[in-house]
Amino acid sequence: MAKTRVLLTDDHTLFRQGIKTLISAEADMEVVGEAGNGTDAVTKAAEVRPDVILMDIGMPGLSSFEATRQIKKNRPETKVLFLTMYDDEDYLVECMEVGASGYVLKDSPAAQLVAAIRDVQRGGSYLSPRMLSQLVDDFRSRIKSAHRLPRFATLTTREKEVLKLLAEGNSVKEIACGLKLSVKTVEAHKFNLMRKLDIHNKAQLVQYAIQKKIIKIPLAG
Repeated sequence: MAKTRVLLTDDHTLFRQGIKTLISAEADMEVVGEAGNGTDAVTKAAEVRPDVILMDIGMPGLSSFEATRQIKKNRPETKVLFLTMYDDEDYLVECMEVGASGYVLKDSPAAQLVAAIRDVQRGGSYLSPRMLSQLVDDFRSRIKSAHRLPRFATLTTREKEVLKLLAEGNSVKEIACGLKLSVKTVEAHKFNLMRKLDIHNKAQLVQYAIQKKIIKIPLAG
């Protein structure tokens, strides 16, 4: 069975040596080349025609993203697996945009890296579990935000009524008399609606009521 041909790209020699030892211990993989920067990675990829490239993000010279873009343009069949210390979603997005097949954190167990190489070689994708967990948490947070009711929708009918009367310039005592409620009850409604709307003074309340078309701006003249 043909071995998976791996190109190592990282500007730290000792790190490359450690990864090379790890990969060489796998019967179905072999390291066919090494590069210490992005430019060398593009050149080596053309020379040794690897199946998978392990690409570090932070290297001198040509950026890893541009190197990956060029490699994928010249050899679309080559899989690029980013190996990095950054658990950053922006980096992850950029890696995917340039055609990477995976994103592995450098503090991952050796077994995860080996599994990632096999997954991308078979045409799949791979994300370190910690990155995947971050994405899931972010997704859940967005769903929760999307389902959150607008502030105005949280007001009761009575609170909306009090809001309108306050914005029209009525005092709490006048509102209580008009609605046949106690002053204390109207004060409670006022407190609740201002808390829900995050409004802290009369001017903000009037401005909000105008924006929501609860009251109309008086016409001049």
